[in-house]
Amino acid sequence: MTDLTTRIAAGRGDRPADLVLRGGRLLDLITGELLEGDIAIVGDTIVGTLDSYEGAEILDVSGLILVPGFIDTHLHIESSLVTPFEFDRCVTPKGVTTAICDPHEIANVIGAQGIRYFQAASRETLMDIRVQIPSCVPSTDMETSGARLEAAELAPLMGHPSGIGLAEFMNYPGVIHRDAGAMAKLALYEGGHVDGHCPLLSGRDLNAYIAAGIRTEHEATNPEEALEKLRKGMRMLIREGSVSKDLHALQPLLTERTAPYMCLCTDDRNPLDIAEEGHLDYMIRTLIALGTPPLAAYRAATLSAAEAFGLKDRGMIAPGKRADIVAIRELEACDVQHVIAGGRKVTDAAFATREETPLVGRASVRAPRVTAADFRTRANRTQTDVIGIREGQILTDHLREDIAIEDGDKRPDPSRDLIRIAVVERHGRNGNIATGFVRGFNLTTGAIASTVCHDHHNIACVGADYADMALAANRLSQIEGGFVVVRDGSVLAELALPVAGLMSDAPFEDVRDDLIALRSAAESLGVTLAEPFLQLAFLALPVIPALKITDRGMVDVTRFEIIS
Repeated sequence: MTDLTTRIAAGRGDRPADLVLRGGRLLDLITGELLEGDIAIVGDTIVGTLDSYEGAEILDVSGLILVPGFIDTHLHIESSLVTPFEFDRCVTPKGVTTAICDPHEIANVIGAQGIRYFQAASRETLMDIRVQIPSCVPSTDMETSGARLEAAELAPLMGHPSGIGLAEFMNYPGVIHRDAGAMAKLALYEGGHVDGHCPLLSGRDLNAYIAAGIRTEHEATNPEEALEKLRKGMRMLIREGSVSKDLHALQPLLTERTAPYMCLCTDDRNPLDIAEEGHLDYMIRTLIALGTPPLAAYRAATLSAAEAFGLKDRGMIAPGKRADIVAIRELEACDVQHVIAGGRKVTDAAFATREETPLVGRASVRAPRVTAADFRTRANRTQTDVIGIREGQILTDHLREDIAIEDGDKRPDPSRDLIRIAVVERHGRNGNIATGFVRGFNLTTGAIASTVCHDHHNIACVGADYADMALAANRLSQIEGGFVVVRDGSVLAELALPVAGLMSDAPFEDVRDDLIALRSAAESLGVTLAEPFLQLAFLALPVIPALKITDRGMVDVTRFEIIS
């Protein structure tokens, strides 16, 4: 009997299903009703609902509500700081059965090899990892990355079973001004799916960007921006990550009327926040607590997400759909009790059956050894461009402050919350070191350094003391990348991320515990940011307004140029 005939026979009740969920109520995402009846599964497919079935295995879900598996519509698994396999083990038990990822972080370090690593891993994980092809490696020409992928290098990566389309097109000026390289990449996917990334873009420029065939957007940070993009046909992805927190701002837009065009995503969320708050389950219960109708919240997390990305095989609990099912006690609490992913019960035993893909990207930190003197700022005028942090956003302000010049250097001034920020090229390309100033950390002593530095992933370092900054940066080379906190010549805490300088090779529980120690160490320096490490990482991303820094200098993102 073929798989097709087996599914039909089991759906009709002519033979037992492989697995039957009995005793629960199904949330119908079309009518909003809670309906009773068994759910019958054969292989990875639902074959029957709203009836009585027999199966080789019966799972009693009495008293529970059954909803479709959650779909994270945009994220970078690397930013969870663990491998795809540990991300799977961390997040799938929370109900996330599909993750649409963009591996541009690892691609910016080791190129196509990193993308192929994710494609290979997607074949083994319990959750369905869909691997978009990165569109911007590097994100701009204003940074030094470890690799460059043009259209010719992307073409051989297309066609993998995990693929959907082209990942977030961050170089929006390149699109609207018809840059040849951008046009060549868009041409590869013309008529297919292309993800968007266009913070604050509006008017005719937004029209031009959407006219390129770009269909989704996760960078809206206020209702007015999101509403214009919705009105112009873009699918809006509400984002709530460890740094980028847009849920509260955009929640009023999510209604039963708009839910078909709105989805949920995390973008960048670390294991500590996942442990303390949750993942998409956290977003769902927070939305409902803020007044979003439960039907709208669950649609955005499931069916709307599937429709937005052309995944016609999932998003509902219905015959013929992929068997991605989450059992919860209450819709409002989104308290996950059981998860079925692709017809498999998500258990420790199921995770143990996976064959893990060999790691890549070791020994990728090839930075020059730096000294305290490398962090001096050479200047002949007091007026100074300063990056102003907006906590909870990756947008920054372009501030200007007068900073005195002493012995040819502008020193950090913690009393005014003006501290040194530096980026050190770490791919072994040119050894660039750029310095500037940032406000918002409230750091008063010591230094913090990281190789998670979007999207080029050079070494980013902030500090009030040059010697501590040098120690922190040099320590990252010794541990193959990661996070380091230093004070008075001593390392207070660190997390090694030896997989491309982005991911740990340890269990996610170990990473979570190390993040607790790092957060405490950062607080001992005076830092008041809830998530200083990923906040630091985004200060080097030159496609998010208004002021950023790369290894080539301070970047005026509004003008899309390096400040001389």
